Amino acid sequence: MKLILSSCDFGHPESAKFIHKHLPKPVSDCRILFFPNEKATEAAIKSGKYESRISSFGFQKKNIYIADYFNPAQYFDLDIDAIYISGGNTYGTMKRIRESGLDKAIIDYVQNGVLYIGGSAGAHIASADLSHVAKYDTDTFGLADLFGLSLFRGILLCHYTDLKKADYLSLVSEGKYTVKALKDGESILVREE
Repeated sequence: MKLILSSCDFGHPESAKFIHKHLPKPVSDCRILFFPNEKATEAAIKSGKYESRISSFGFQKKNIYIADYFNPAQYFDLDIDAIYISGGNTYGTMKRIRESGLDKAIIDYVQNGVLYIGGSAGAHIASADLSHVAKYDTDTFGLADLFGLSLFRGILLCHYTDLKKADYLSLVSEGKYTVKALKDGESILVREE
Protein backbone atom coordinates (compact mmCIF):
# COMPACT_ATOMS: atom_id res chain seq x y z
CA MET A 1 0.00 0.00 0.00
CA LYS A 2 1.15 3.50 -0.80
CA LEU A 3 -0.31 6.60 0.85
CA ILE A 4 0.38 10.32 0.53
CA LEU A 5 -0.91 12.12 3.61
CA SER A 6 -0.81 15.89 4.03
CA SER A 7 -2.45 18.84 5.69
CA CYS A 8 -3.23 20.76 2.52
CA ASP A 9 -2.90 18.33 -0.44
CA PHE A 10 -3.17 20.23 -3.76
CA GLY A 11 -4.08 23.46 -1.91
CA HIS A 12 -0.46 24.17 -0.98
CA PRO A 13 2.32 24.40 -3.60
CA GLU A 14 4.76 22.22 -1.62
CA SER A 15 2.17 19.51 -1.00
CA ALA A 16 1.01 19.61 -4.62
CA LYS A 17 4.61 19.23 -5.81
CA PHE A 18 5.11 16.27 -3.46
CA ILE A 19 1.92 14.58 -4.68
CA HIS A 20 2.77 15.07 -8.36
CA LYS A 21 6.25 13.63 -7.74
CA HIS A 22 4.79 10.43 -6.24
CA LEU A 23 1.92 9.77 -8.63
CA PRO A 24 2.23 6.34 -10.29
CA LYS A 25 2.25 7.98 -13.75
CA PRO A 26 2.22 11.52 -15.18
CA VAL A 27 -0.73 13.51 -13.86
CA SER A 28 -2.24 13.86 -17.35
CA ASP A 29 -2.43 10.06 -17.63
CA CYS A 30 -3.43 9.31 -14.03
CA ARG A 31 -6.98 8.02 -13.46
CA ILE A 32 -8.32 9.29 -10.15
CA LEU A 33 -11.39 8.69 -7.98
CA PHE A 34 -12.26 11.73 -5.87
CA PHE A 35 -14.41 11.56 -2.74
CA PRO A 36 -16.15 14.89 -2.03
CA ASN A 37 -16.52 16.02 1.56
CA GLU A 38 -19.64 15.99 3.73
CA LYS A 39 -21.09 19.10 2.06
CA ALA A 40 -21.52 17.43 -1.33
CA THR A 41 -25.10 17.13 -2.50
CA GLU A 42 -26.29 14.76 -5.20
CA ALA A 43 -26.81 17.77 -7.51
CA ALA A 44 -23.29 19.10 -6.84
CA ILE A 45 -21.78 15.67 -7.56
CA LYS A 46 -23.56 15.55 -10.92
CA SER A 47 -22.88 19.22 -11.77
CA GLY A 48 -19.29 18.82 -12.98
CA LYS A 49 -17.87 21.26 -10.44
CA TYR A 50 -15.70 18.59 -8.82
CA GLU A 51 -14.30 17.47 -12.19
CA SER A 52 -13.35 21.10 -12.87
CA ARG A 53 -11.64 21.36 -9.50
CA ILE A 54 -9.65 18.14 -9.94
CA SER A 55 -8.70 19.01 -13.53
CA SER A 56 -7.20 22.27 -12.23
CA PHE A 57 -4.56 20.07 -10.54
CA GLY A 58 -3.51 18.65 -13.93
CA PHE A 59 -5.75 15.59 -14.26
CA GLN A 60 -7.66 15.19 -17.52
CA LYS A 61 -11.44 15.28 -17.14
CA LYS A 62 -11.77 11.94 -18.96
CA ASN A 63 -9.64 10.38 -16.18
CA ILE A 64 -11.61 11.81 -13.24
CA TYR A 65 -14.31 9.91 -11.38
CA ILE A 66 -16.35 11.56 -8.63
CA ALA A 67 -17.68 9.17 -5.99
CA ASP A 68 -21.45 9.53 -5.75
CA TYR A 69 -22.46 8.59 -2.22
CA PHE A 70 -26.09 8.43 -3.35
CA ASN A 71 -25.39 5.89 -6.14
CA PRO A 72 -22.23 4.07 -5.01
CA ALA A 73 -22.41 0.73 -6.88
CA GLN A 74 -20.54 1.96 -9.97
CA TYR A 75 -17.43 2.92 -7.95
CA PHE A 76 -16.41 -0.52 -6.72
CA ASP A 77 -14.57 -1.83 -9.77
CA LEU A 78 -12.94 1.04 -11.63
CA ASP A 79 -9.60 0.94 -13.41
CA ILE A 80 -7.92 3.75 -11.45
CA ASP A 81 -4.45 4.76 -10.33
CA ALA A 82 -5.29 6.96 -7.34
CA ILE A 83 -7.96 7.79 -4.76
CA TYR A 84 -8.18 11.31 -3.40
CA ILE A 85 -10.01 12.48 -0.28
CA SER A 86 -9.53 16.15 0.56
CA GLY A 87 -10.39 18.32 3.53
CA GLY A 88 -13.72 18.94 5.18
CA ASN A 89 -15.24 17.66 8.38
CA THR A 90 -13.51 14.37 9.16
CA TYR A 91 -16.55 12.88 10.88
CA GLY A 92 -19.05 13.92 8.23
CA THR A 93 -16.93 12.70 5.35
CA MET A 94 -16.17 9.40 7.11
CA LYS A 95 -19.87 8.88 7.81
CA ARG A 96 -20.73 9.42 4.14
CA ILE A 97 -18.04 6.98 3.06
CA ARG A 98 -19.18 4.32 5.54
CA GLU A 99 -22.91 4.67 4.93
CA SER A 100 -22.40 4.32 1.17
CA GLY A 101 -20.24 1.21 1.71
CA LEU A 102 -17.41 2.87 -0.19
CA ASP A 103 -15.04 2.33 2.75
CA LYS A 104 -14.72 -1.28 1.59
CA ALA A 105 -13.98 -0.14 -1.98
CA ILE A 106 -11.28 2.27 -0.78
CA ILE A 107 -9.56 -0.40 1.30
CA ASP A 108 -9.75 -2.90 -1.56
CA TYR A 109 -8.35 -0.44 -4.09
CA VAL A 110 -5.45 0.58 -1.85
CA GLN A 111 -4.61 -2.99 -0.89
CA ASN A 112 -4.43 -3.76 -4.61
CA GLY A 113 -1.93 -1.00 -5.40
CA VAL A 114 -4.02 2.13 -5.95
CA LEU A 115 -2.35 5.22 -4.46
CA TYR A 116 -4.27 6.91 -1.61
CA ILE A 117 -4.02 10.71 -1.44
CA GLY A 118 -5.45 12.26 1.71
CA GLY A 119 -5.42 15.91 2.68
CA SER A 120 -6.46 17.02 6.17
CA ALA A 121 -9.76 15.13 6.74
CA GLY A 122 -8.69 12.68 4.03
CA ALA A 123 -5.42 12.06 5.86
CA HIS A 124 -7.23 11.50 9.16
CA ILE A 125 -9.68 9.10 7.50
CA ALA A 126 -6.76 6.92 6.35
CA SER A 127 -5.46 6.61 9.91
CA ALA A 128 -6.25 4.15 12.68
CA ASP A 129 -8.36 6.34 14.96
CA LEU A 130 -10.36 9.56 14.65
CA SER A 131 -11.18 10.29 18.29
CA HIS A 132 -8.38 12.85 18.81
CA VAL A 133 -9.75 14.95 15.92
CA ALA A 134 -12.67 15.99 18.18
CA LYS A 135 -10.53 18.84 19.52
CA TYR A 136 -10.43 20.37 16.04
CA ASP A 137 -13.49 19.06 14.16
CA THR A 138 -17.03 18.99 15.53
CA ASP A 139 -18.91 15.73 15.18
CA THR A 140 -22.42 16.94 14.50
CA PHE A 141 -22.94 13.89 12.29
CA GLY A 142 -23.27 11.20 14.97
CA LEU A 143 -20.40 9.01 13.78
CA ALA A 144 -20.60 6.05 16.15
CA ASP A 145 -17.40 4.23 15.20
CA LEU A 146 -14.36 6.48 15.55
CA PHE A 147 -11.94 4.13 13.82
CA GLY A 148 -10.39 5.29 10.57
CA LEU A 149 -9.72 3.06 7.59
CA SER A 150 -6.44 1.92 9.23
CA LEU A 151 -4.51 2.20 5.99
CA PHE A 152 -2.00 4.16 8.08
CA ARG A 153 -1.61 2.41 11.43
CA GLY A 154 -0.90 5.62 13.31
CA ILE A 155 -2.69 8.92 13.80
CA LEU A 156 -2.05 12.42 12.48
CA LEU A 157 -2.20 15.97 13.71
CA CYS A 158 -2.83 17.99 10.55
CA HIS A 159 -2.32 21.76 10.37
CA TYR A 160 0.23 21.41 13.15
CA THR A 161 1.52 24.52 14.90
CA ASP A 162 3.02 25.10 18.34
CA LEU A 163 -0.57 25.54 19.58
CA LYS A 164 -1.00 21.77 19.14
CA LYS A 165 2.30 20.82 20.78
CA ALA A 166 0.71 19.80 24.11
CA ASP A 167 -1.83 17.62 22.26
CA TYR A 168 0.96 16.03 20.23
CA LEU A 169 3.05 15.26 23.33
CA SER A 170 0.00 13.85 25.12
CA LEU A 171 -0.84 11.53 22.22
CA VAL A 172 2.78 10.39 21.97
CA SER A 173 2.95 9.69 25.72
CA GLU A 174 -0.21 7.58 25.53
CA GLY A 175 1.80 5.26 23.31
CA LYS A 176 -1.27 3.77 21.65
CA TYR A 177 -0.33 4.88 18.12
CA THR A 178 2.54 6.31 16.15
CA VAL A 179 1.78 10.03 15.95
CA LYS A 180 2.81 12.22 13.03
CA ALA A 181 2.46 16.00 13.07
CA LEU A 182 2.01 17.69 9.68
CA LYS A 183 2.38 21.43 9.25
CA ASP A 184 0.60 23.08 6.33
CA GLY A 185 2.61 22.30 3.23
CA GLU A 186 4.06 19.10 4.69
CA SER A 187 3.30 15.67 3.32
CA ILE A 188 4.47 12.16 4.09
CA LEU A 189 4.74 9.09 1.92
CA VAL A 190 3.71 5.94 3.74
CA ARG A 191 4.31 2.45 2.44
CA GLU A 192 2.49 -0.24 4.38
CA GLU A 193 2.98 -3.92 3.57
